[in-house]
Amino acid sequence: MLKSNTKISLIGPMSLEIDGSYGEGGGQVLRGAVALSCLTGKAVKVFNIRGRRPKPGLQPQHLISLQAAASVSGAEVKGLDVGSATVTFSPKTIRGGKYTLDIKTAGSVTLVIQTLLPILSFAGEPAEVRIIGGTDVPWSPPIDYMRHVAFPALRAFGVDAGLDLNRRGHYPKGGGEVVLRVGPVRTIAPFRVLERGPIEAIRGVSNCTNLPGHVAARQASSAAKVLREKGHTNVRIAEEQTAGEGPGSNIVLWAEIGGGIRIGADALGAREKRAEDVGREAAERLLAELQTGMAVDRHLGDMIILYMALANGTSEASISALTMHSETMMWLSKAFLNVEWQVRKVEGDAAIIKVDGAGLKNVRIQA
Repeated sequence: MLKSNTKISLIGPMSLEIDGSYGEGGGQVLRGAVALSCLTGKAVKVFNIRGRRPKPGLQPQHLISLQAAASVSGAEVKGLDVGSATVTFSPKTIRGGKYTLDIKTAGSVTLVIQTLLPILSFAGEPAEVRIIGGTDVPWSPPIDYMRHVAFPALRAFGVDAGLDLNRRGHYPKGGGEVVLRVGPVRTIAPFRVLERGPIEAIRGVSNCTNLPGHVAARQASSAAKVLREKGHTNVRIAEEQTAGEGPGSNIVLWAEIGGGIRIGADALGAREKRAEDVGREAAERLLAELQTGMAVDRHLGDMIILYMALANGTSEASISALTMHSETMMWLSKAFLNVEWQVRKVEGDAAIIKVDGAGLKNVRIQA
């Protein structure tokens, strides 16, 4: 069950105050609150930012998401400094157009995309955002997961977006480059996926940057071996060797289950971590997701909460695990959009979630 809104205060008809230590207590609270602030036009004050982290307060990798959201919404922001425990964010009008965002570190470009995509979907004109930073880094979705799992699912909501990968950037140097393209939508379509269809195929991308090509090949071979041993015969994993700012590797796998929905998993390479172990780790994670029988993997489950809450109609989905990130976004969406979530635990961490969406309409585009 969702916790109460005891750490959210209404401080005016169009203003909220939120305790940033709630739930997962990290950057997700801040990013989610800012995105919802832009979409609803409600100003927000977030205090106790990252209050559950060993090093609380804003860190450099969080500033770029706030700066990006402020740029596309014309927001007035206070407290936008490293170490700040409180931020106030007052949005104005969401604007499309062309933007360039340089994180200047290996900070995650995919977390910036998660913040901007729903906001720019409600702009009055198309947007194109060039983002420079980390494309495949710890504690965030790799870029291939966004391209091959998240974006296909978001199209089921009617989201009009594309993502180009120009250059990869691994930790600690970053330097990757992607281009996000977003077209405005009138409303978000409801999403209903309860039954998982048959697994049609398993696909993937195994990449290494500034490393010998055999690293990507060994990751792919190891992953395919594990999957085939479990009876999955239609497996094909592309191997990519690319140049970038620093050495690194990763592998992203996904099961195609029809209807545009894919179940994904990934693993990231690291110094002194064998390529075979990276491939095996990704395969075992994908098998664990498939074992639940749910239609949506845990990471996609985190991402679709906001769109379900915004949708014009009732959405329902079965997800492999109800994570703290998911619960945090449910909590925030209830505060901003006044939606009520229904959660039914199935087995283990798996759950079926349901919500009557707020039916947010884009008033910035003509009929």
